[in-house]
Amino acid sequence: MKTIQGDLIKLAIEGSFDVIIHGCNCQCTMGAGIAKSIKAEFPEAFDADLATAKGSRDKLGSLSKAIVERSGRKLTVVNAYTQFHWRGRGTLADYDAIRKVMRLIKIESTGQRIGYPKIGAGLAGGDWEIIAAIIEEELAGEDHTLVEYSPTP
Repeated sequence: MKTIQGDLIKLAIEGSFDVIIHGCNCQCTMGAGIAKSIKAEFPEAFDADLATAKGSRDKLGSLSKAIVERSGRKLTVVNAYTQFHWRGRGTLADYDAIRKVMRLIKIESTGQRIGYPKIGAGLAGGDWEIIAAIIEEELAGEDHTLVEYSPTP
């Protein structure tokens, strides 16, 4: 896992990645965290989320995606269903779901440049060390990069 500082969305639009992933809940909201920014910048990704069954536990570990074009470049935005809901305290991230969705992403995105934030470790309260180990294992051999958010001028 490479790690860089920056703005995942801006880097994606500039062409640094072919695929970006963010963690979603299963409630079709995208109302907070990076999901809210993705919803604003890539409404196609929110449309893909809305096309799934709201509130379905069956979504855990699955994904929806949108292929968008910005600045003449194609980019795949992946909504990774890594938590059931956003309510309450504690760990909302589902580690099994993270493993399953990363396995799918490897199958669907082999050979592409993949970028992501600390999926499941922000508002979802997951343990980044556990999540990072899952991502490393499931995306082994792929070109994948953690983008730690840092505002750019």
